[in-house]
Amino acid sequence: MPIAPLVLPQLEAALNQLAMECMLAQAGQEEGMFSCFGLLSELRDLCGDEPALAEPVAVVRGELERGLEGGGPFTEAILTGIRGLSSWLVDAVSDLRAGRTIRSFSRGVAVPPPETVAGPTDEVMVLDLEENGDLMVEFYGEAVEHLQLIESGLLALEQRPDDPEALNSIFRSFHTIKGNAGFLGLAPMRTLAHEVETLLDLARTGRLALSRPIVTEILRSRDALQVLTQQIAHAMDTHLAPTEVVPVVHLIRAVRALSGGAAAAEPPPAAPKPEGLGAAILEAFPLAPLPAAVAAPLPAPPPLPAPAPAPVAAPAGPAPAAAPPAAAARPDPAGTLSAATVRVGTEKLDSLMDVVGELVIVQSQLLETARQQGEVGSALHRDVGQLSRLTKELQRTAMSLRMIPLRPLFQKMERLARDLGHALGKTVRFETTGEETELDRTVVEEIADPLVHMVRNALDHGLEADEERVAAGKGLGGTIHLKAYHQGGSLVIELQDDGRGIDPDRILRKAVEKGIVPAGKTLTRDEILGLIFAPGFSTAEQVTSVSGRGVGMDVVKRNIEKLRGKVEITSVLGQGSTFKVRLPLTLAIIDGLVVRVGTDRFILPSSAVQMALRPAREAISSVHGVGEVLDLRGKLLPIHRLHRRFGITACAEAPWEGILVILEISGKVSALLVDEMVSKQEVVIKNLGGYMQGMPGIAGGAVLGDGNIALILDPGSLLEAA
Repeated sequence: MPIAPLVLPQLEAALNQLAMECMLAQAGQEEGMFSCFGLLSELRDLCGDEPALAEPVAVVRGELERGLEGGGPFTEAILTGIRGLSSWLVDAVSDLRAGRTIRSFSRGVAVPPPETVAGPTDEVMVLDLEENGDLMVEFYGEAVEHLQLIESGLLALEQRPDDPEALNSIFRSFHTIKGNAGFLGLAPMRTLAHEVETLLDLARTGRLALSRPIVTEILRSRDALQVLTQQIAHAMDTHLAPTEVVPVVHLIRAVRALSGGAAAAEPPPAAPKPEGLGAAILEAFPLAPLPAAVAAPLPAPPPLPAPAPAPVAAPAGPAPAAAPPAAAARPDPAGTLSAATVRVGTEKLDSLMDVVGELVIVQSQLLETARQQGEVGSALHRDVGQLSRLTKELQRTAMSLRMIPLRPLFQKMERLARDLGHALGKTVRFETTGEETELDRTVVEEIADPLVHMVRNALDHGLEADEERVAAGKGLGGTIHLKAYHQGGSLVIELQDDGRGIDPDRILRKAVEKGIVPAGKTLTRDEILGLIFAPGFSTAEQVTSVSGRGVGMDVVKRNIEKLRGKVEITSVLGQGSTFKVRLPLTLAIIDGLVVRVGTDRFILPSSAVQMALRPAREAISSVHGVGEVLDLRGKLLPIHRLHRRFGITACAEAPWEGILVILEISGKVSALLVDEMVSKQEVVIKNLGGYMQGMPGIAGGAVLGDGNIALILDPGSLLEAA
């Protein structure tokens, strides 16, 4: 039975990856042995329907397996066999596609052993912080931005290989990093950036056609540059020079192999001119000499089969919090920075926000004093009103300084989808909308991990395999759409896929099997969909490197609720699913509803409040096993008494004597009994310290206008504890 056409792309992908591992492997070393064994196992399974392919793969796999069992490293014979098999399989797959007879396998001519000529060695990056401290800060900010541009450009270029603007933008970014790194004596960064720049120049001039393996190798080089950049950030933060070696030589060799040795033909210039630090700096400071090991040309590696995409890696995390600038300028298309912007450290922005928060509190106190002592229309009232307007404007400006666009976060998700889709053998189109939407920096950092889990879940569980989609008439390749938009006073992030959708019956059946839900219990559709957030819940039949352990989605819900947000699910079986995350714009200041119970005042986040009402006596009833309920337009809502939760005395014992605040948390609606609604106002959240940290029902504290402290309630944990 011949190999199915849909299997051929998976076969070629695994073959390309094996070729890359072969190229980097060396006799006498163990690195890459397990990767090669796993790829040979995958190839054997993919070739199962074609004995002419499967049998040679099994033979070479057996040789490697015996080597692994013996505990030894790669031998020249094993490497020759794998490389010969890899080269032969390339031709065999071409014969299959063309309908030609597959030529018999021969170990062929042995690939020359790895280079013995002395070449570059990986070394610790040397930083002269005392001499170049200020320039390092500027270089770090530019490098972060250029690395973001490189990643987004490469992902776009992979979809549109003939896009000259994207190619030129990537080239300029590598060129700028190379020049500035050379000026500061950052040898590993300069050398690697130069090699990639040379490769990109071949593509710009039409001498090299960009392919997925080439894009993958450039992405790997970009990731190595990011790690080196983070070393700079850590050094600036701790004032300690780097001590760890970031390997780049294997990337340099891989890039040279892709460019066919052209990189070796042109040695890197001795003193490249930086493009973002200014011409005046060049005149004021002499160029730092580079180590001889970097200045020497690198020998080209032996000719090997085409390399393949790297194994999937988790998206790079955010740079260290203390070092990255939050109010940074974006590079223009030419790769230079706009002169109309200024870089400000995040610690200064945080300090400004704290001061503005204190100013808001003082303004509230003055407003209360004016209300009690001054006459309406008096000079005091006018002055306090003007102060209130200026304070609000300053507050909005300070909050806007902390806002950053979601574009870098969305870009990381696109990279994750690209790599994971390749690893899973699924064709994926990743689309984004609203990436220019801005959100508080702290919220963006906290939402990154939940988004990673959601994207992985959509790819692994949501989207079907290519064969399954074709059989269902959906066409080859699924679509994941990530978008952001403002709605009311919140920001909404939606992740939508056009996959198989969520089967409520299967979810409920699995939940009963795992003991999460008692057998026979009746649940609504929304409650069933919410079970995927339960700790330990998973529908995967087997544990893989992507899913199956029952962790991930519970982290999503927990982290989002910690941000005072909520997540909603809609799904249509066979058509796809949508996860909607609703978040506050900032974590520092919230709109709150001030309520009173006895002599104490509490603050409820306005985002959780639907309405407030004084109920009629006949709308209140008792239900056995549930307690008091409110009949609100035919829907029965459970009533919770706030004074019982905190053990305080209330003025309103009966619900019709007080106020019922209707709260909606995670799709569940409840009524909270309080004595009185006092006001609605913006409050600054204050941490209550370790003693009350994590107490159910309490999110923090706030200073009111009269100087008293009110507890800010967390409706989710409050009602859950009740």
